[in-house]
Amino acid sequence: MSNDPKELLLLDHDYDGIQELDNNLPGWWVWLFYITIIFSAVYLVYYHVAGKGDLQAAEYTKEMAAGQRVKAAAMGNFEGGIPALQPSSNPAVLENGRQTYLKFCAPCHRVDGGGLVGPNLTDNYWIHGSSYADSVKVIWDGVPAKGMITWKTVLKPEDIQAVASYIYTLRGAKLLTPGKPPENQAPAKPAGASQFE
Repeated sequence: MSNDPKELLLLDHDYDGIQELDNNLPGWWVWLFYITIIFSAVYLVYYHVAGKGDLQAAEYTKEMAAGQRVKAAAMGNFEGGIPALQPSSNPAVLENGRQTYLKFCAPCHRVDGGGLVGPNLTDNYWIHGSSYADSVKVIWDGVPAKGMITWKTVLKPEDIQAVASYIYTLRGAKLLTPGKPPENQAPAKPAGASQFE
């Protein structure tokens, strides 16, 4: 017998020359294990037997409803302020708008805004109104009847404002290749103005 203190802990069987030690678990680990068993019993009784608390599915439904209320309020505030919005001239905002335009708008309106499936954004013939606020509203609500999706479910309000500001800079741009032909009347002229101006 050796003086190795671990020798007393060796079990008398081995597997492929490997002997097992008979160590007791630390006290803190054993107590932690007992606490988890007690916690699980209390949890079972509180949530499943007595039905005192919401289960995960019910809690998720509540949180989603609360989130939807917050989102609806924020969207309502934005929609109410659309008529007062003005296009931004901030270069960072316009660059953000350009990136958003290239990613989401260019497939239908062409990279230069000349129009493909969607209308030409560089001329004076605006189907749904020619003001900046009209553009924001069209992007926000979309035009489902004409195939333009509602972007308020995809983009944040600040991104919609940024892309509308960028589109505003495309007005009157000189295109290298002809754009899509006009699809509506040009904006109304002030009273007394010639129809050929």
